[in-house]
Amino acid sequence: MALSAEKRVGSTSLTLPAFGFGSAHLGELYAKVDEADSRATLDAAWDAGVRFYDTAPWYGRGLSEHRIGGFLRTRPRDDFKITTKVGRQLVRPQNPATFDRSPWTGGLNFEVLWDYSYDGIMRSYAQALQRLALDTVDALVIHDLDEAFHGEHFAARQKDLRDSGIKALQELKKAGDIRAYGMGINTDAALEEVASRVELDFCLVAMPYTLLDQRSLHRGMAALERRGVSVIIGAPFASGILVTGSAGPAHYGYAKAPAEIQTKVRGIEAVCAAHGVSLPAAALQFVLAHPLVVSVIPGATRPKEVVENVAAVSAPIPAAFWADLKAQKLIDPDCPVPEGR
Repeated sequence: MALSAEKRVGSTSLTLPAFGFGSAHLGELYAKVDEADSRATLDAAWDAGVRFYDTAPWYGRGLSEHRIGGFLRTRPRDDFKITTKVGRQLVRPQNPATFDRSPWTGGLNFEVLWDYSYDGIMRSYAQALQRLALDTVDALVIHDLDEAFHGEHFAARQKDLRDSGIKALQELKKAGDIRAYGMGINTDAALEEVASRVELDFCLVAMPYTLLDQRSLHRGMAALERRGVSVIIGAPFASGILVTGSAGPAHYGYAKAPAEIQTKVRGIEAVCAAHGVSLPAAALQFVLAHPLVVSVIPGATRPKEVVENVAAVSAPIPAAFWADLKAQKLIDPDCPVPEGR
């Protein structure tokens, strides 16, 4: 698959390459990443032909945006696509000396202020541009409007988005400041219930559609298809286990993988071994086979990881591999899969 091949996002003017770079890990999610490794990883991605980069204020509490922007500002603006997220503003903590940066291992000392209102979206956007040191982004993503994050404030923040926040995104798009806007989704419930309540060009789907989980196929993903909403896959490795395998750290859903998930991964690994297929290649190519998916954005913290991911997108996988996964009920039999090579 050519990295330069692009697909249109919904009915917008924005097109995205099939493969991009997700930068959560540059925010130091599981481990600290020194500046030299961060820059070398971004250099390797660029040298490999990667021209789409996704980031967010939340990733390392601003660190990822600083790193991505510091790199991209040295490149011709017409040569790349960049997306970031809104819904959080970053503010100085009351006591920086005792501030807890978790869940980030490293990152920066900034507290989060949630705000999905018109003014909140505009301030989040303005802050992001300054951290990125760029004067434009191609698209904005409504980030983490999930009940798990907001608890008793969930309904009120949804209302803020519907009543005024979405107007900010519509205005930015109409003015040409952005070319599209979408919503980041972490759960099946949010994909079905939250994303359906506002007009969107795309959804950035993290966990609800991967090689390990296709419960959204006939519900949330089907609803997006009916609405003409495109999909970017934000966690093709299910936050880790589909690249490290069952014998590795086994992160799933940004936490330790439960026993049933590890068992399922071992089943997929056995089919991979039988057909000479790498697990990361299967994970990346599987999600790209869905007709709604315009791009997949795995992360990396080392140059070697980027090179391996780029190679995995075009690695040959026989049709019999996908057939065996379906026959063993390791993936939904109705799932679209790549043509065998």
